Amino acid sequence: PVKSRERERLVRESIAFSLSPFIPKQRLLERERFTKITVMEIHRHSRWHFLLLITISSAISLIGVSSETEVGGFDYGEALSKSLLYFEAQRSGRLPYNQRVTWRDHSGLTDGLEQGVDLVGGYHDAGDHVKFGLPMAFTVTMLSWSVIEYGDSLASTGELSHALEAIKWGTDYFIKAHTSPNVLWAEVGDGDTDHYCWQRPEDMTTSRRAFKIDENNPGSDLAGETAAAMAAASIVFRTTNPHYSHLLLHHAQQLFEFGDKYRGKYDESLRVVKSYYASVSGYMDELLWGATWLYRATDNDHYMSYVVDMAHQLGGLSWAMSEFSWDVKFAGVQLLASMLIKEDKHKQHSKVLQQYKSKADHYLCSILNKNINGTNVQRTPAGLLYVRQWNNMQYVSTASFLLTVYSDHLRKANSDLECHEGTVTPDEMLVFAKSQIDYILGSNPMKTSYLVGYGPKYPTRVHHRGASIASYKDYKGFIGCTQGYDYWYGRSEPNPSVLVGALVGGPDDRDEFFDRRDNYVQTEACTYNTAPLVGVFARLIEIEEQKLEEEDVRLVATYRK
Repeated sequence: PVKSRERERLVRESIAFSLSPFIPKQRLLERERFTKITVMEIHRHSRWHFLLLITISSAISLIGVSSETEVGGFDYGEALSKSLLYFEAQRSGRLPYNQRVTWRDHSGLTDGLEQGVDLVGGYHDAGDHVKFGLPMAFTVTMLSWSVIEYGDSLASTGELSHALEAIKWGTDYFIKAHTSPNVLWAEVGDGDTDHYCWQRPEDMTTSRRAFKIDENNPGSDLAGETAAAMAAASIVFRTTNPHYSHLLLHHAQQLFEFGDKYRGKYDESLRVVKSYYASVSGYMDELLWGATWLYRATDNDHYMSYVVDMAHQLGGLSWAMSEFSWDVKFAGVQLLASMLIKEDKHKQHSKVLQQYKSKADHYLCSILNKNINGTNVQRTPAGLLYVRQWNNMQYVSTASFLLTVYSDHLRKANSDLECHEGTVTPDEMLVFAKSQIDYILGSNPMKTSYLVGYGPKYPTRVHHRGASIASYKDYKGFIGCTQGYDYWYGRSEPNPSVLVGALVGGPDDRDEFFDRRDNYVQTEACTYNTAPLVGVFARLIEIEEQKLEEEDVRLVATYRK
C-alpha cells in the first residue's frame, strides 16, 4: 500500500505536473504517463484522489490544445536538436564515425591539393559546394556566441556536445586554412563553375581551385571575421579542451594583426567572390568585431583600447544599423560594447561606450518598431521582420538572437531599453523575439515551418544539390554535371533527402511562400541562417523550464493551503 505521506506527494506532483501551462508536446506526454501511473497507484486508497486525477488526466488534452492554439505549442527542444543536425548535412571532407546525417558521404577529399595545402573539411555555405570563408567564419562565430551565452541550457538538453562538434568542424578547417601568419585561404571552389552543375558533393567534377589572401592580396574583412570566430571558439573550449583553446587564440591574434596591418577588402583582392559574397560593408566592421571578441577571449586592454580608440575611424559610432549579418557586423560590435558599460574597469571609456550603446539602441529599437523618421525595419502583414527579398530569414534569426542576448543583459542590470517611441522592457523584447521564432516554426499565414523537418508542414523542395538528388548511400552511380539538372532539378516531387534543421530564405513581404526548387530566393538555406537560432532555442527552453518550476512551486503552495 502507498503510505499516507507518499500518497500526498504523488497527488501534489500530479496536480503541479498536469496543470502547468506552456507544456511542450514531449513533456506533455511524459506527464500524461506519470499521471496514469499515479492514478493506478492511488486508486485503491482514495476515491477522492482517483476522481481528482481522472479529472486532471482529462484536462491534459485540453491543455495540449490550448498550448498549440493560444501559446503556439512549439517544442523548442526538438527545434534545437534539428537545427544542430543541419550542420552535419553541410559538412565537407571525410565524415566522422558518428555522422548522424546518413545520406551524406565523404567529399572534397582533394581540396587544396592543387595548391599544395590541405584544405579538406569545413562547410558548404548553402545549396552549392563552394567553401566561402567569410560566411563560414560568421557561422562559427554565431554558434560560439550561442554556446557562450547559453551553454548551460544546451548541456541540460543534451545538445552541447553537438554544438561543440559543429563549432570544431569549422575551426579545425580554419586552422588548416591559416598556413602562415599572413596567409589565409579564403575559398575553395569557383562559384561560376559550381553553379553550372547540379551534382551531389560526393560526385563533384567542378573546379576545386583554392584562393588565398596575403600581404599582397589583403582581406581585412575575412581575416577579422575569422579572428572573431577563433577567439569566440577559444572561449567555448577553454574548460573542456584548454590546449585547443590556446591554439585557437594564437591563430585569432595572428589573423587580427594580419588584417589590421595589411588593410583591404577581400573581394577586391579575390574578384572570384564578388558575385557571391561581396563585402559591401567593407572591412572596418570586421576589424572592430575581431578586436571585440579578442578582448572577450583575453581580457587584454590592448584590444579594448582598439575598440575604443578606433571607434570613430572604423565607423563603429558612425553607422546606425538596421541589420546584422555575415556582411554587416556593426550592430554586433555596438551591442557587445554596450554590455561593458556597467563594469567598473571600463569607466575611463564610458563616453565612447555610451556612444556605442546609442547605436545599439537604435538597431534594437528599429527592430521593435520604436524608432522615428522611417528608420524602423519593415514587417510583413503577419509581423515578420522584412529586410530584403533574398534570404530574408537570415536577418530574422540574427535580430532574434541579439534581442534575446540584450534582453538578458538588461534584465541582469535591472534596466529597460529606451526608444524614441517609448520604453521597452526586457520581457517585451523577449516576447517579440519569441514571436519571430514562432513565425519560423509555423505560426504564420502559410501554416508552414520554415525550419526544414520541423512540424507537420515544411519546405520539401529545398534548393540544395545534395538533398535533391538520390542519396549516395542509396545510389552510388555517378551523376554528371548537367545530368543533375536533366533528371533532378526540375522534378516536381519532394527532395529524396530531408535537409533537417535548415532555415530557408522564407516568405516574401506579403507572407507568401512558394515551395519550388528553382525558387532559390525563398527555398535555399544557409548555415548562417540557422546558427543564431541555436542560442535562441536554448534560451526559450530555459524560459520554459523556469516557468514550469515556478508554476509547480505555486501550485504546490496552493495545494498545501
